[in-house]
Amino acid sequence: MKRRKVLSFFGAAAFWPLAARAQQARRRIAMLMGGLDESDGEAQSWVAAFREELGKLGWAEGRNAEIDIRWAKADVERMKPIASELVTRQPDLIVTTSTPTARVMLQQTHTIPIVFLLVADPVGSGFVASLPRPGGNATGFTPIVPSLGGKWAELLKEIAPSVGRITLMYNPPSATFIEAFLVSFKAAAVSLGVEASVAPVSDMHEIEVLISTSQPNGGLVVIPDAFTVGHRAEIISLAIRYRIPAVSWSRSFAELGGVISYGPVLVDEYRRAASYADRILKGEKPSELPVQTPVKFELVINTKSAKALGLSVSDKLRTLADEVIE
Repeated sequence: MKRRKVLSFFGAAAFWPLAARAQQARRRIAMLMGGLDESDGEAQSWVAAFREELGKLGWAEGRNAEIDIRWAKADVERMKPIASELVTRQPDLIVTTSTPTARVMLQQTHTIPIVFLLVADPVGSGFVASLPRPGGNATGFTPIVPSLGGKWAELLKEIAPSVGRITLMYNPPSATFIEAFLVSFKAAAVSLGVEASVAPVSDMHEIEVLISTSQPNGGLVVIPDAFTVGHRAEIISLAIRYRIPAVSWSRSFAELGGVISYGPVLVDEYRRAASYADRILKGEKPSELPVQTPVKFELVINTKSAKALGLSVSDKLRTLADEVIE
């Protein structure tokens, strides 16, 4: 009996180091979500896609991976202590989801690998040396495709033929990257015979003033960033109230009542981010993984909102649309 107990003891002792090593082998991923909060359904679908793709690549939460997700909305001051805490925990990888979250995280660490999403101008922001060769501890995915500026103008004119003036609305911190859209936006406006204007807005009061005083036959392009995405429901409500056709890039803009949206398939960007996370956790360096641009785009039209504005959706647009919300 004593011999069996001794063997049992040594058997357990032999197991403990194995269990400890298994625990140590679990890779830790920190994720800082900016712009939206935890209650946002679209943001949750992005996180779910990231987790699902990681699972397909062999990373199972609770077995060989842990994911610590924090939410900071569009509040930079709120992001800073969260970023500091996450870095203190020394994860194997950090995922950030906007320009502000990437900035505060890179202020905290130049050693922990970072995969960023939805960073408009990673080179101009100083996050990477170049798109092909990032050079530091960060790489990821930028949604900026310059031709989108012209595409948004064309779509507004198609769904609202009487539009004679299109205003591109943006939040001033995003001024560093709207230039990417302006060339195609202004060129499209000229070819469409409409006036193009640009309007900075810093808070909801300025947004309401801009929309409520828009000229008759005006249209609105909402430039995406953490601020406008966080306030998209209010922007949509004002556009409908003042009968201003508006377009933005995220499908949630149309799902929440905006007339039309066109832009990258954001859930796909999170799947692609998971592939970069997998490669980095397996030993590749962020400095050698090129920053990538979107490969999938989608057009979503809300016919109910169009009808509320007195607009009809042409057969051409219905054919082009990836989804039509009736």
